[in-house]
Amino acid sequence: MANEKREMTVREAGKKGGEAVKEKYGPEFYSRIGKKGGEAVAEERGREFYAEIGRKGGETVKRKHGPEFYSEIGRKGGEAVKARHGPEYYSRIGKKGGKASGQASGQTKELSHETGTHPR
Repeated sequence: MANEKREMTVREAGKKGGEAVKEKYGPEFYSRIGKKGGEAVAEERGREFYAEIGRKGGETVKRKHGPEFYSEIGRKGGEAVKARHGPEYYSRIGKKGGKASGQASGQTKELSHETGTHPR
């Protein structure tokens, strides 16, 4: 009786179904339906809903790992970005941010290429 069939668990059935859907529609299918679902929830509950669940999740992580955890993951993320884009990356995006905030307030904050200073 080695060929005795057992019932699938709910988890196994879900995995099998998910793999069949992925095979039929492709992996991007999940991205599309996830985006539609997220947009529907945002429309129904508002953006504040996501802010609230994010805050609750952050508080849970802080309780579990401590506030130092955020410093550590931020440092690791910064190092990864620096390794991927080079050490001058932060300087470049900082200048772009300065331009954007200057445009928003009606001021120009671009650096002069000749002097390396801000025009007054």
